[in-house]
Amino acid sequence: MTSIVILLGLAPGQTQRYYNGIRSGAPDAKVTLLSHVSQIEPHLAEMDVLITHGPYLADRADHVLSNSPKLKWIQGIGTGVDNFADRPTLRSDVTITNIHGIHGNPMSEAALAAMLALSRRIPRNVRNQALQTWESWPSRLLTGKTVGILGVGSIALTLAPRCKAFDMTVIGISTGVRPVPGFDRIVHRDSLIEVVKDFDYLLLQTPYSPETHNIVNSAVFDAMKPEAYLINLARGGVVDEAALLAALQNGKIAGAALDVFATEPLPKNSPFWSMENVLITCHQSSTHEGTIDAIVPIINHNISQFRRGNISGMRNIVRPSGAAHGTNPLA
Repeated sequence: MTSIVILLGLAPGQTQRYYNGIRSGAPDAKVTLLSHVSQIEPHLAEMDVLITHGPYLADRADHVLSNSPKLKWIQGIGTGVDNFADRPTLRSDVTITNIHGIHGNPMSEAALAAMLALSRRIPRNVRNQALQTWESWPSRLLTGKTVGILGVGSIALTLAPRCKAFDMTVIGISTGVRPVPGFDRIVHRDSLIEVVKDFDYLLLQTPYSPETHNIVNSAVFDAMKPEAYLINLARGGVVDEAALLAALQNGKIAGAALDVFATEPLPKNSPFWSMENVLITCHQSSTHEGTIDAIVPIINHNISQFRRGNISGMRNIVRPSGAAHGTNPLA
């Protein structure tokens, strides 16, 4: 019997919907639902399939991978597969799949919402409403501004034309320089510090990898305009958070919208919580009312193909079984 472990740190109602959908698609498999990585130990010896999201493995990823002798496939529920696909303990016979191509609309709307909220200082309005304080100021427009999008993948391909609808100039930053619809131009990632000085918004959509670890650092913040904003919808590790904190405190940038952090949940003592020029959302930019309904059929298709031994028929293969040791699927 195939043993499938679902490890998701979501609200109970959401995890139950994942479980019910996957269970109905594989009624003769053993399907176990876990809400925290600390619960996984009794299931490691028999686990064939792990359905999760990298952050939910926290600092136990290597332990889980090292102690799962039957594990043959990990299904990520997001686009990013960091904290399992990039772990040195991942065996070469483990297939990795993700969810790809369904996040363009929600992530684009989250990005636009963040830019609008920052430019109109919506967080301050919300605080003023709670304090019954009447205060007004001139808003900044998106119209005519320049947004730099670090990471030109499928999400950015959806987002860029929507930014153009606001009459924004859209610059992509990528390792692959080529013409891309919706972008005014694409520049190489090595030129980030040179081009960031022209951005009103620096929007992060790049996957997290050793190559992108802390790629947005003090040098980047020093080069940004003081009226510019950072929006991170990628991964916390892409940003040097100590450098970001200093940049916000010292007025090197105007503010930030942060959906992701190096440590999640964000600790209660984090200074980001109380900063007036920071908008915090809780790793929810890709989540919407139809997310689970879109993801579960992809997972069930992959389960069906996996159990038939038809690995090549699975959708969104990021790293096939047999990949050479040390191969980085995130590069």
